[in-house]
Order: sequence, then C-alpha cells, then structure tokens
Amino acid sequence: MEARLNLFASPVAVKAWKHIIAASKVLGESTLPAATRELVMLRASQINGCAGCIDMHTKEAAAAGETAVRLHLVVAWREATVFTDAERAALELTEEATRIADAAGGVPDAVWANAAKYYDEDQLAALVTQIAVINAFNRGNVIVQQPAGDYEPGRH
Repeated sequence: MEARLNLFASPVAVKAWKHIIAASKVLGESTLPAATRELVMLRASQINGCAGCIDMHTKEAAAAGETAVRLHLVVAWREATVFTDAERAALELTEEATRIADAAGGVPDAVWANAAKYYDEDQLAALVTQIAVINAFNRGNVIVQQPAGDYEPGRH
C-alpha cells in the first residue's frame, strides 16, 4: 500500500504541516501528563480510523512504559477499570471533541465540567489543543491513506 500523496514532497504542504508539528512539540512541554496525551492521541486516532497515528501512539506509549492492557483497553475505556478518573475525563472530552459534528451544540457542559475537575486552565488548554492537533494529523493521514505498521518509537 502506498499513500495517495506524499504531503512532505509538496512545498506548500510542508510549510503548513511544519506549524502543526511545531504545535505538537510545544504540547510536550505542557504540564498535561505525557501518558494522558498519548491516551488522548490514541483514542482520537481510533475514532478517526487513522492507522498511522494508531501505530505511532501505541508504540510511543509502550516505549514510555505504558502497559499493553491499558493500550488495548483505550477503545473501551468506559468499561475498563485501569484508567484514573482524570484520564477518563480526558478520554471523554476527546471523544466528544473528535465527534463534534455528531452533537448539536458541540461538547456538552457536563463533559467540560468533568474535565475541569481534574485539570487546571493550562492543562485544559493543552488538552484542547492536543485534541485539535491529533485530529488534524488524523485527517491528513486518512485523506491520503497513509500506510502504517513500520513506525519506530522516537522517529518524530
């Protein structure tokens, strides 16, 4: 399988994507826990069917010490007992924000209030931005049908 288009061979796409990549790197400097960021990126990528990002974020999370059990259960986090209440709030916000077109009015107030119980304003800002950034990556990869499976942790 080959991608429909190599986004990094296009000067216009490279100029645009470098800013999205830079935003993603800044989020790594936030106080939002790295494990939470990886879980959020994995869950959004699962919803969007982005094989490239699922491949990347499962491998990055595992390399950072995340357990296989937790990685396998992200897809069914509501029924899983292995996530903290804060992680569950982040995953719920991720789902609502990723499926924003499915809900009239956007993210429900109750979902936002639940996340705000566990994260301060800077962390909420990082969480919202992380969700937006991973959704941008997902959409780019899905549109061009970016193949997955060969990602190695630390590549990006």
